Amino acid sequence: MALISLRISDEVAAEFSALAATQGGKSARLRRLIADALAAPEPRMLALPVGRPEKVTVRFRESEMRQLAEVSHQRGMTRTGWIVALVRSRLGSPVQHSPEEHDELRAIVRELNRIGGNINQIARAANASVLQGRVVEPVLAVIRETKLVIETELVQLRNALNGNADYWEGRR
Repeated sequence: MALISLRISDEVAAEFSALAATQGGKSARLRRLIADALAAPEPRMLALPVGRPEKVTVRFRESEMRQLAEVSHQRGMTRTGWIVALVRSRLGSPVQHSPEEHDELRAIVRELNRIGGNINQIARAANASVLQGRVVEPVLAVIRETKLVIETELVQLRNALNGNADYWEGRR
């Protein structure tokens, strides 16, 4: 019989042991989890494309070519890029982003990184004040402003991701 081992934190191990104690023990619970995973339906395709790219030739009517040019232009993509993204989205590949969406997501990530830096500076200043024996008086206006910026960026991020998923899944 084969042995599978893994490392987990002490806290997770304790929680799993407590759960498994009511279900025949750790080994029995793990065997059931593995059996359930193997019985689960397989995904339609691999999540990430593998292998060398190969060429596929597809023929469209003149009116379809105009439509393809229009929809791909609206997404900021080439016709070929749009067709590839559409096919990959239907095959279960990760979400496809247009160049414009990619730029928007990068801007959101940059803004969230700046906010993280600001929060670190606030925490350092507060810790330094405590170490020097001074009472920390947080600037509530700065904290409220930071919270508002974070909420705004998260809404933009959600909208971008949901809009993209809706587009490629044909809901929009």
